[in-house]
Amino acid sequence: MSITWGDQLLWILVGCSALMVVLWAVQMRTRDAGIVDVGWSASMGLAAAFCAATGEGDPQRRVMIGCVGMLWGLRLASHLLFDRVLKGPEDGRYQMLRDRFPRGINAVLLGFFLAQAVSVALLAMPFAIGAADRQPAPTVLDVAGLVVWLVGLTGETVADRQLRRFKENAANRGQVCTIGLWRYSRHPNYFFEWMMWVAYALLASGSSLGPWAWSAPALILFLVLKVTGIPPTEARAIQSRGEAYRRYQRTTSAFIPWFPKEDRA
Repeated sequence: MSITWGDQLLWILVGCSALMVVLWAVQMRTRDAGIVDVGWSASMGLAAAFCAATGEGDPQRRVMIGCVGMLWGLRLASHLLFDRVLKGPEDGRYQMLRDRFPRGINAVLLGFFLAQAVSVALLAMPFAIGAADRQPAPTVLDVAGLVVWLVGLTGETVADRQLRRFKENAANRGQVCTIGLWRYSRHPNYFFEWMMWVAYALLASGSSLGPWAWSAPALILFLVLKVTGIPPTEARAIQSRGEAYRRYQRTTSAFIPWFPKEDRA
């Protein structure tokens, strides 16, 4: 069954909202709101698969969108589940919310969880637009999108593994990770994940609605740089690592990997 891309986004919103309410109820028992990140990642992967299965566009492009979106979403969801949520403790972002709203925290978290459902529907736009494109695939933009996606997936996977190995070494406790990709960017995982959003926009760019697909990487970039990504992550890092992390900030690019600078402080 094929449905329009607008209807796809509406169904994604409804389904994700129901899932987020369930996950919100789970966190009330576990007191670990980090499960929302797992749900968000899995929802994005499922949204890509849903758009691919029900889209009105070229079948080859729909297969590409479904495969890359599902692989990315499920890889990220499993990483967050096994490396963060199950190992605990609760992510510092949610601990800060609990400290700030000690009495009404469950209402605050319900709003936050439902906001994630809205973000899934908005960010699924490249999947829906690309899956509606009837232009025969593959095009130059399709190939470019797949290349960028492969670079992004490889970089994010390597960055996650490097950080995990660093943390597993007891001798590194309380230290700043500056090995591998982390020598060139303070947040290489965010950078390479953003590259994959650029890839999804490229896969949708051949459509007449293609320009709208670029709202997804633009929104992700804004959130990472200004809201839920780098600012709270670095605030917690300064609290736990102090001057060592401030020195890291002075010498290392925040987002785009680049050669480190000399510390002149």
